Amino acid sequence: MSGQGVVRAAGCVLWRRARSPLAHRELGESWAGHGGIELCLVHRPKYGDWSHPKGKLKTGEPPLAAALREVAEETGFRCTPGPVLPSAHYLAHGRPKQVSYWAAEAGEGGFRPSREVDRICWLPPLSARARLTEPRDKELVDALLTALRLG
Repeated sequence: MSGQGVVRAAGCVLWRRARSPLAHRELGESWAGHGGIELCLVHRPKYGDWSHPKGKLKTGEPPLAAALREVAEETGFRCTPGPVLPSAHYLAHGRPKQVSYWAAEAGEGGFRPSREVDRICWLPPLSARARLTEPRDKELVDALLTALRLG
């Protein structure tokens, strides 16, 4: 491994109140009163994957600020941060990477495709979990549901 340090990144598991009755059925009766939720996933054509919005920190940038910036850049939505979710630790291109995550409720905005993210989708949690490419991203769905139930 090279002498370079850990690559630091941040992102959010972006959610909104469901617009479809299917979303609350997946979560069971405990969520029916909330109308259910949908999660926003981003498709990155460079990697051909579906993931949560995230990206590298700029020099001196706090992780939460980076997470909110990345959500806005990749999805076009502003968001309100919520509970801290587990960080992901893995190797990316031979270097250790740490991604800090927050739950975040979507606010106003609208998606515009870019070279980095060409599509987004809003899905109920179980469908989002199935669509996500990496197992570590699937685990974040479970963490989000636990955090929102406690909140």
